[in-house]
Amino acid sequence: MTVSATNPLTRGKQMKFDVKTAGPAIALILLCIIGFSLNPAFLSEGNLSNLLTRSAFIGIIAIGATFVITAGGIDLSVGSMAAAIAGVMIIIMNSAVETLGTGVATVLLGCGCSILLGIGAGWINGVLTTKGKIEAFIVTLGTMGIYRSLVTYFADGGTLSLDFAIRGTYRPVYYDSFFGLPIPVWVFIVVSIVGWFLLNRTAFGRYCTAIGSNEGVAKYSAIKVDSVKTMTYMIQGLCVSLATIIYVPRLGSASSSTGVLWELEAIAAVIIGGTVLKGGYGRIGGTILGALILTTIGNILNFTDLISNYLNGTMQGLIIIIAVWLQRGDWGKAKAKQA
Repeated sequence: MTVSATNPLTRGKQMKFDVKTAGPAIALILLCIIGFSLNPAFLSEGNLSNLLTRSAFIGIIAIGATFVITAGGIDLSVGSMAAAIAGVMIIIMNSAVETLGTGVATVLLGCGCSILLGIGAGWINGVLTTKGKIEAFIVTLGTMGIYRSLVTYFADGGTLSLDFAIRGTYRPVYYDSFFGLPIPVWVFIVVSIVGWFLLNRTAFGRYCTAIGSNEGVAKYSAIKVDSVKTMTYMIQGLCVSLATIIYVPRLGSASSSTGVLWELEAIAAVIIGGTVLKGGYGRIGGTILGALILTTIGNILNFTDLISNYLNGTMQGLIIIIAVWLQRGDWGKAKAKQA
């Protein structure tokens, strides 16, 4: 006996699933309406360009965090990692001026070092978590402190500034546009497409989901759990390095305050987008919307005096708590059905 597609019970379940999946998109649309009602300048070309560019930084990092969290891990070090990478990039480019000059070669050297540092830092987090058998929370909490102290040490407690002549060469990476969209937004788009393909159309993505759902079963299924989990942290590190590459030309400097709360924003974007914090289910599309939602909230706070924009971190923290609380209700329902 086949079940009709018009069966009321089936249709109800499908509608419930669709509404839940579309939740972040609906929330983003409502926020845009609120922003426009508070100030019509919210939808101005300049503000939208700034909003999308700001979303690109946190969105790129959040794409990497989606893989880590889907596989049952967590990375609290991304903001500090970005600061340390930015500091080393600036030191290397400034040192290379004498031999390579202030042209593209020096910038490419800095970008290449950024990618190597990001992947290496991710590998360290992954190996300590898997081979060292230390909880990811503890490992990344420790490396968060290490990376933050390193950039403070490199800057001697102050600020590392990029050579002024190099800024002229590097500046277009942040400020220029291509077909009407800022370059950081294009980078975000490419990373999102690649991330979606990896998570949804490859064996690696299926392994991440399987490990996050039940690591023990994944091991019995001949999945190389340690290798896959380490790879997720390396992807996270790569994403941090890419975000840093397009962030450095914005200010041309790095200090101990660079990347503060980026880990909070990345995790919030992932959770808002529907990825389950305990692992086993991830949504790249939802993460993209989550990053846009967070940036939009911050942007709206700049347009109104109802809430100080200094409370942006408070808003993000509340969003994480509420999102996880809602997920907890879904976990409870799932367990009840299994029982």
